[in-house]
Amino acid sequence: MQKKLYRSNTDKMLSGVLGGIAEYFGIDSTLVRILFAAVAVFTAAFPCIMLYIICAIVIPSRPIDIE
Repeated sequence: MQKKLYRSNTDKMLSGVLGGIAEYFGIDSTLVRILFAAVAVFTAAFPCIMLYIICAIVIPSRPIDIE
């Protein structure tokens, strides 16, 4: 079965993008959030925020029957 990237329905703070990425790679979502925050702080924050918004629009939400 092929893995697919979905926004998380259960592990979300805003829209579930980072929780979904963590589920896809099988790592803790806290690490993904810390990494995202560090990249946003130490680089330009605006592109990171725009990337998050684009991902929230493009990545589909996980269907309920896949849980």
